[in-house]
Amino acid sequence: MVYRLSLQGVKCAGCVRSLEKGLKQSDCIDDYSVNFADRSLTVSSETDVSDVISAVEAAGYGAVPLDDNDGLEQAEAAELAHYHLTIKRSLIALGFGFLLMVQGWLGFMPDLTLGTGLLQGAVIGLLTLAIMWFCAGHIYKGALQSIQRRSFNMDTLIGLGTGAAWVYSTGLIIYVLAGGQLIEQASHLYYEASVMILGFILLGQALEARARKNTGEAIRSLMNLQPATAIRLREGEEKEVPVALLAPGDQVRIRPGESVPVDGVVLTGESHVDESMLTGESLPIHKQADDQLVGGTINGSGSLVMQVEQIGAQTVLAKIIESVRDAQNCKPELGKLADRIAAVFVPVVMVIALVTALVWWAFGPEPQLTYSVITMMTVLIIACPCALGLATPMSVMVSVGRAAKQGILIRNADALQQAEKVTTVLLDKTGTVTQGKPTVEKVEFFISEDEQEHIIQELLSVESLSQHPLARAICDSYVMKQQFEVEQFQELPGLGVIAVLQGNDWFVGNQQLMLEQNVDISPFVSAADDLSQQAMTPVYVSRNGSVCALVGIADPVKEDSLIAINEMKEAGLRVILLSGDNQKTAQIIGDRVNVDRVIAEVKPEDKRQVVADLQSEGHVVAMVGDGINDAPALAQADLGYAIGTGADVAIASADVTLISGSLRGVNKAMSLSKHTVRNIRQNLFGAFIYNSLAIPVAAGLLFPVFGVLLNPAIAGAAMAMSSVTVVSNANRLRNVKL
Repeated sequence: MVYRLSLQGVKCAGCVRSLEKGLKQSDCIDDYSVNFADRSLTVSSETDVSDVISAVEAAGYGAVPLDDNDGLEQAEAAELAHYHLTIKRSLIALGFGFLLMVQGWLGFMPDLTLGTGLLQGAVIGLLTLAIMWFCAGHIYKGALQSIQRRSFNMDTLIGLGTGAAWVYSTGLIIYVLAGGQLIEQASHLYYEASVMILGFILLGQALEARARKNTGEAIRSLMNLQPATAIRLREGEEKEVPVALLAPGDQVRIRPGESVPVDGVVLTGESHVDESMLTGESLPIHKQADDQLVGGTINGSGSLVMQVEQIGAQTVLAKIIESVRDAQNCKPELGKLADRIAAVFVPVVMVIALVTALVWWAFGPEPQLTYSVITMMTVLIIACPCALGLATPMSVMVSVGRAAKQGILIRNADALQQAEKVTTVLLDKTGTVTQGKPTVEKVEFFISEDEQEHIIQELLSVESLSQHPLARAICDSYVMKQQFEVEQFQELPGLGVIAVLQGNDWFVGNQQLMLEQNVDISPFVSAADDLSQQAMTPVYVSRNGSVCALVGIADPVKEDSLIAINEMKEAGLRVILLSGDNQKTAQIIGDRVNVDRVIAEVKPEDKRQVVADLQSEGHVVAMVGDGINDAPALAQADLGYAIGTGADVAIASADVTLISGSLRGVNKAMSLSKHTVRNIRQNLFGAFIYNSLAIPVAAGLLFPVFGVLLNPAIAGAAMAMSSVTVVSNANRLRNVKL
């Protein structure tokens, strides 16, 4: 079983590492993936979900199942409640800390040399302790657990830093009560610093959670596309039932304006359906009998009756949601570097804080103890690696969600990073550059006009027995008004068909078939060559040994292929057309769409070698194909784009799937990838620079020259806002122009 859970209490990359350590030690978990960006966990386990939750709780965190919409609503409700609680706690801590600061500014801080001052200081200390525990008890519990497990995280640094301030202040009071003598410089209590730091950190966590909520919008909007109920038809009666009760074979009525509940096929009715959620294209698609419908799409003004084909996890919408989740859980190589750094960051910071305290104790001015505690506390607080841990997953999560809304399914995060390195794009011809559906473009008759309609009807009767794409093209181009009985029929692979109809011998196929059947085609070779020059496939139609018609069939170029290829070239990419068709036809198509090179007459099994050869020449290759026949080439390429259409989308066949089938999706995907990598680099640079500059300043680097020490409370605010900055920067990807 695979379970998805919403995590609670996971606040930084250190928490993720601590959780993963606990999950590895659990016997009930086979495999897992933690998404720090949306605080979710995907687990493979043979046990019940309650055992999985227990394993998470044993690691020191909480979890809520996310198996369905109800689970999602529960998780969102829990997140909202946590947000409001965190805001309340932060305001209490900041408010109390502010009162203590004002007391200090007005000169009303307790004088520890007086009995009333000691009493006042003790009361403030107890109140501070109560507020610290009420507002941030979970942080101190987390810090204690992290120390017990020797898996340090953000809680460890905050707990040690704020705890040190409180212990130091309380220690001063106890020291005076024991008869010790204070010097003026060492008589300050730092209770306000403890609560102010916690207040700023909690406020930052709340603001981060609020900003982070937008990053999960793609998954939420996709999950909300499927309606809760559907109108099922049984024995002539219509009844509204939950979608979960539908089964393959059921008939469902879809009224104007309603969402299609699951995948299926139109039985009766005619309408236009908005498939923008699936393809990113805004124009509605005309639907009639035998057309496919995809769950989550929106019916227009017509009424449809559909037959259910796929339900539950087998629907296109469910597969899209799963694909988006999987991609959001992935980390590109750029992000794995940050993870490796974060894994050792907290222990290193603890060592730096200790060294800082020792240096100030040994070489600092009076009072050394005070300076030691302040600088150590400031280093611990300001160095929390929250921004570092968020830098990559936030950008990936927003980007993958944005792509899904554009009809682009990114299967793994490495595809985002790889796209900016691509130098050459290989395009499969059929179904990628062209529509992949042959149509009759031209017919030349060599019989009288009176006979032409009768010949067409007889030709349709013969071709209706064949499943060849060219035969299908002929049948789709004409209406069969009269079907004749075919007495004999034989399909010859690679040649065509031979048949006997009403006592007449029929041969329909290519030039080689005509020659083998001793049909004289010499008067028609020139006309056939003219069709070939126009990228059409000539099909000879012979009755009783005489050619009576020549049919020109072509696979039309998609309307936007030329625009998309020109955009690729403008971006500095080399574009190559790859085709199994003959060189002449492929070259004509290549010239029409302005590619740099045409490689033709390539068998499907040889396409992979073409990709490998280009890679050996130093090219970084992106392969664009249908995702099935081109699977070996897609796998070999540095980056694979699968063209998918409607319910047949090949989600798992490449790094990226373009659901709409438009080549312009490649440019959108590459543009989004470049924006994402740039955004990740901005986040990582900001996080690294922040910590690189903040830690030395917190340690007192500026004090010998400028006499300035960083206030611990300001350090807490800076640390909290660094995470908010990273999340906000990642959210900019939701609005970039593609």
